[in-house]
Amino acid sequence: MPNKSKPQRQDRARSASERRGRGSALDLLCVIDRLEIGPVRINKKRLVCPYTVVRDGNEDATFLIYSYQEDVFAPEDASSQNLANMIAAQVALNYGLFCEKIVFRGAFDAADRNFLREMARNTAREIYVKKFLEPNPLIVGDAADLPVVHKQSYLRAELIFPDSEERGEAVCWGPAETDHNRVGVSSSGGKDSLLSYGLLRDLGCDVHPIFGNESGRHWFTALNSYRHFEKNIPNTARVWMNSDRLFAWMLRHLPFVSPNFARVRSDEYPIRLWTVAVFLFGALPIMRKRGVGRLVVGDEYDTTTRVSHKGITHYDGLFDQSRYFDNFLSRYYHRKSWQLSQFSIVRPLSELLIQSVLVKRYPNLFKLQVSCHATHKDAERVRPCGACEKCRRIVGMVMASGGDPSDCGYTDEQIEKCLVALAEKGIHQERDGREHLMWTLHRDGKLPSTRGASVKMKEHRAILQLRFDRERAPLDGVPREFRESLYRILLEYTNGAVRRQGRMWSEMDIWADPALHSPYLFDRSKKFMAKAKKPVERRHRHILAEMTWPEAQRRLKEVDVAILPVGAIEQHGPHLPLDTDAFDADYLAKAVAEGCSDPKPIVLPLIPYGVSDHHDEFSGTISIDNDTLRRIVFDVGMSAAKNGVSKLVIINGHGGNAPALNFAAQMINRHARIFVCVDTGESSDVDIYSMIDTPNDVHAGEIETSTSLAIRPELVNMENAESLVPRFSNRYLNFTSKRAIPWYAFTKKISKSGVMGDPTKATAEKGQKMWDVMIEHLVAFVEDLKQLTVDEIFEKRY
Repeated sequence: MPNKSKPQRQDRARSASERRGRGSALDLLCVIDRLEIGPVRINKKRLVCPYTVVRDGNEDATFLIYSYQEDVFAPEDASSQNLANMIAAQVALNYGLFCEKIVFRGAFDAADRNFLREMARNTAREIYVKKFLEPNPLIVGDAADLPVVHKQSYLRAELIFPDSEERGEAVCWGPAETDHNRVGVSSSGGKDSLLSYGLLRDLGCDVHPIFGNESGRHWFTALNSYRHFEKNIPNTARVWMNSDRLFAWMLRHLPFVSPNFARVRSDEYPIRLWTVAVFLFGALPIMRKRGVGRLVVGDEYDTTTRVSHKGITHYDGLFDQSRYFDNFLSRYYHRKSWQLSQFSIVRPLSELLIQSVLVKRYPNLFKLQVSCHATHKDAERVRPCGACEKCRRIVGMVMASGGDPSDCGYTDEQIEKCLVALAEKGIHQERDGREHLMWTLHRDGKLPSTRGASVKMKEHRAILQLRFDRERAPLDGVPREFRESLYRILLEYTNGAVRRQGRMWSEMDIWADPALHSPYLFDRSKKFMAKAKKPVERRHRHILAEMTWPEAQRRLKEVDVAILPVGAIEQHGPHLPLDTDAFDADYLAKAVAEGCSDPKPIVLPLIPYGVSDHHDEFSGTISIDNDTLRRIVFDVGMSAAKNGVSKLVIINGHGGNAPALNFAAQMINRHARIFVCVDTGESSDVDIYSMIDTPNDVHAGEIETSTSLAIRPELVNMENAESLVPRFSNRYLNFTSKRAIPWYAFTKKISKSGVMGDPTKATAEKGQKMWDVMIEHLVAFVEDLKQLTVDEIFEKRY
């Protein structure tokens, strides 16, 4: 597409906005009528996907290409095609602000569609804040001065999957063999991936370094490392992709991006923020073929963050480098039946500490490091530019670590200029890190001058310590078999370890911390559930009913978190037992406690009866009224508070109980001044509904039958299971709609069998995944509660 002059480009943006007539200040960004991806074509070593932009009736097309050095696809296999579709879709997630429609050709199952929609929504918000509300020299015209608009979602595009059935079968990616000792490393010339490789090698892993060869100069950053690894390191792999060219091609369709973007020197990309997944998804076919069970990315402590820009909460443009991203992808892989987990083994380290360990422990790997995106070739070696923000950051950190920047390609003149610029211009780094870096360089006399320095100098001891935080970098955030050896290595190069307590860091003893031996979140599926299936074994130290009073007295001094399960005894169709809600609430409470680190939360005895009068026309239903349930829960909560419980988590197994439980929680909080919450599925419903095919699946349907098949198959009579999916007169009455209005009716008016859903689609495998997700979210929540005071829970952190 030929470049337009600035006035012409702005006029086209305005005309597009006027044509759509939405009246929003963001309308001028929506300049593409339709972006179409696919259909994808694959052979054994190659993926080709057309990208088509339709704008004002005109079409322009190009191709996204991934090429591999080994056979990774089976062209006739549905799972290979599905994986290729997801690889090709990632680039498109950067453009949800700018398109009316994004059309994904090819087959995408429910997990795929959920993933793409969630990430498109997240990326649209991040791009709006980071690329338009914050200063961006590459944005021109009215778009450079957008007002702050508060919206629930900034995703403009409608995501369309014309070739995918809403109720289509899930597509499994799981390889025939998955080995957790085989570890893929997302590799580049950066310090993070080099250190990750070195540490994994020392841990005795079967390491598979996988390089993403992005077309264009960006590949130069990895070239020194790749040449060394290809020649000397077994299992090294490379995937070539032309995504960089596709990104540039897309920019030429956005009239608010400077037409000179390729010639403007900037440390940021003009638009894109969803880039890590472009590389990671490209590496998946290699790992799938090799049966890799772990995927390690090199992300440090400060990439997991939530911040607010003028009231808009976001991830500071770093979501795809955060722990949230790792966990989201790990759950997604598991939903695709691949026991692959993604994490970073350098997450507790600051950027400065990563550089320091690399310099001191792996000097030969350090010599391969290139972190500059404006590199140039010098004979057979790639060298950094020595003038950008990344260069001055690297030079400063290397010198603060006692290293020599010339070992990784800097000249003496570049080093001197970088140090001057470091003092004058500062760097893009977490505040404590840059202050400590400047303090260290000044202390050691390595800054040419500090006069006029723009960066504050201050010692922050925690920057050179292992920093553990339940949200950003938990002690058990890596697989259990890695922890002891990994932390022993890292402690050789640190000033110890600290834990976040509120807003302060406190010294900690890693070896005495129970989390060192707690289960790894994404290894729980088989081993953990095998344990959880024996909830009535004698002498669980976390089940109140099994304790003597002296034992209870001791335990209540160790932990102040309690879990109260509440259920119901009511009809669940002709195929499920009457105690489904009661049993499930009790099972979940005990499984969550079992999954927590020591000291585990105390599980209070189940309240089995609930508010079930809407099922009264079905035999066997035993119901109590709202006031009775409210009084019971209130009395239990107040008594628990007198015993020392200051955080009470109520797990509700029956939706009809919610009004009474919420009122009781409010009253307990008012009178006992403790923290009380009720989970009726809110922590996991969004994940669970992405796993099923049935709309309005609310009672004895696909979900509850699946979860029962997973843990009590002997009590499920599938011969009697029948589908009855309710259809309502108004979309606002659909029980599972995001816009549903709460309403009440006797069940028999809707379903003569008592079923509302489709139990015939239930499987034990689905149920197992549902239990894993419910337990995972609640374990993470309770672990946070354990480490916070009540005052800290109520304090807004972000």
